[in-house]
Amino acid sequence: MTTRRFALTPAAFAAALLVAGTAFAQDGAPATDDSAVPTVVISASADASAQGLPAAYAGGQVARGGRLGLLGNVDIMDTPFNSTNYTHALIQDQQARSVADVVQNDPSVRVARGFGNYQELYMIRGFAVGSDDTAYNGLYGLLPRQFVATELVERVEVLRGAHSFINGAAPAGGSIGGSINLLPKRAPNQDLSEVTLGAETGGQGYGAIDLGRRFGPEGRAGVRVNVAHRKGDTAVDREGRELSVYSLGVDYRGRGFRLSADIGAQDHELTNARPSVTLGATTPMIAAPSADRNFAQPWTISEERHTFGTVRAEVDLAGGAVAWAALGARSGQEYNILSSITVNNANGDGTMTRFDNIRKDQVRTGEVGVRGALRTGFIKHMLSASASGFHSESRNAYALSDFAGFSSNVYTPRDVAAPSSSFFTGGDMGSPLVTSKAILSSLAIADTLSLLDDTVLVNLGLRHQRIKDFGYDYGTGLENSAYEASENTPFAAVVYKLRKDLSVYANYSEGLQRGAVASGDQIVNQGQVFAPYVSRQREAGVKFDSGRYGLSAAVFSTSQPSAYVQNRVFGVFGEQRNRGLELSVFGNPVRGLRVLGGLTLIDAEQRVTAGGINQGKDAIGVPETQLNIGADWDVPGVQGLALNARTVYTATQYADGANTQKLPSWTRVDLGATYRTSFMDRDLTLRARVDNVADKNYWASAGGYPGSGYLVLAAPRTVAVSATVGF
Repeated sequence: MTTRRFALTPAAFAAALLVAGTAFAQDGAPATDDSAVPTVVISASADASAQGLPAAYAGGQVARGGRLGLLGNVDIMDTPFNSTNYTHALIQDQQARSVADVVQNDPSVRVARGFGNYQELYMIRGFAVGSDDTAYNGLYGLLPRQFVATELVERVEVLRGAHSFINGAAPAGGSIGGSINLLPKRAPNQDLSEVTLGAETGGQGYGAIDLGRRFGPEGRAGVRVNVAHRKGDTAVDREGRELSVYSLGVDYRGRGFRLSADIGAQDHELTNARPSVTLGATTPMIAAPSADRNFAQPWTISEERHTFGTVRAEVDLAGGAVAWAALGARSGQEYNILSSITVNNANGDGTMTRFDNIRKDQVRTGEVGVRGALRTGFIKHMLSASASGFHSESRNAYALSDFAGFSSNVYTPRDVAAPSSSFFTGGDMGSPLVTSKAILSSLAIADTLSLLDDTVLVNLGLRHQRIKDFGYDYGTGLENSAYEASENTPFAAVVYKLRKDLSVYANYSEGLQRGAVASGDQIVNQGQVFAPYVSRQREAGVKFDSGRYGLSAAVFSTSQPSAYVQNRVFGVFGEQRNRGLELSVFGNPVRGLRVLGGLTLIDAEQRVTAGGINQGKDAIGVPETQLNIGADWDVPGVQGLALNARTVYTATQYADGANTQKLPSWTRVDLGATYRTSFMDRDLTLRARVDNVADKNYWASAGGYPGSGYLVLAAPRTVAVSATVGF
């Protein structure tokens, strides 16, 4: 039997790319009588692709593969990166509230916080990735900016390393150490009807509904609805949280085409939320207060409301090629009354000020692409091409109280009446003007070459990216800074399969960042926009897949220009280099036991600093050792009962570039249990979890924003229980 070869000429490939931009749905074959058409096997897919979701790995906590941008879904053994793809089963059993709770399982990731707010910030390989740089089904900028509820997602895919070629430049300048892609929920093949009720320490109540149905001949059409609400106090004294989440996902799998669409909304409100802590320049490191202590002022509040939607289509072309198109948009609004503390001595005395701000965002984004195979002699090719665009517009205004502030203490907080915030203002809080606009566009082409009976995979690619950035005066709305720049981002990688269960890989990749925007307390160039800059990465690794458990090891080196404040001027003055080793384990090594974890060692060095003062010292907020050990055990003799435990260790790190303010290392232990049974002929799942079992007091992170080493206090012991009933 001969193998049919598909010859895709450059002209045909270019034509197919154009088709991807214009075709939204079409049959891949001439019309025939329905009785002659083979039955379509429906496999729920988050991205309207023929590939569907990669299967779960043994143990069900991670998946066998994940999305690599224009390359599509790729198996872990064929991926020239180190990545982990966390499943919905893990999210449910750990009662994860947000994406931050999920990535706590990752030894290469630590969770920090945005500068002066409560934004979840993910430190991947020691570099910050903000929640607004998190992708939703491959598109940036669509998700809520500060907090992303897990009710919106089916999987959390963590791809480590700089890879602007894969998805394009992240709109907020992250993705140097890696990226996070969230996959939306889709209706499964079997009817899904679940109601969950739960409660947490502090009196936080929780309720959620998850419904999924497939309709029509062969179940081609699917609908998935999720509604969730949280409300009440948290484990931190006097801190309140209210969250409302709504999402609708629909999909249709036709003959020769696939469609999907999502719409979602999230309202999130924090009251008296505990702020970050900044140490004065000469203040020594202070001991962490009690983990349940709250030094927030009672009049502080943080509110965000976001609505977003996406639509995606994939069309089968002649010869087995596929074309796709996707569009998305988000409208968001945030309002904050904040007050953080700057500690001035070892006794915890400090000053606080009031900072109000309002922000409104409008985002539009999209991509088109095509992917097809061809053969040249003994070499197989998988060619991919894509075009993407991103447009965002932000309206901002702020107001501050007297810079002298008022006194308080992190150990014995003192509440004061809310001071006036009219001392220093920028823009109109009632009607903010446009203060920034960004337009990103790119064209990418890639070729994955398969040689020697598919034992060698060579990946080559190039993305041409253009960034336009505009800054506007807060008070007048007049343009005060702008730039337009373009950059070619190359990518090269090789995977060599030594055996079916063992592969090695190496890659060279780059990260392209939007230029930083000058911000910070009392700086003289507030709002100045800087030109984009490039980070360069080299990585090599090895992967082993026994079929029941997997192991991986990777070494990497990434350099990044760094920005910070010097003499009240914010600028790009230096360079940071992070080098490290990653070891990971996952799967089901013995019956009834699931494991997940690993070790990451990082050497984060300030290679170029202002005046050479801190040259050679450790970068802010990057621990040298990060260790995660997780296990989930089915209890023998008790059907349906599983116990789980997770230990997270983080070594010492510094809160200042001079390395004089050193955070102690910390270890946290989390325990949980899941019991699956039936009640009145209904499926019933009971879950219980205790995070920070020992109720340890520690500083969880330092910094995350360039040149700033603000501290975030760990959450206290938190107990969460829930019951899920299936109908």
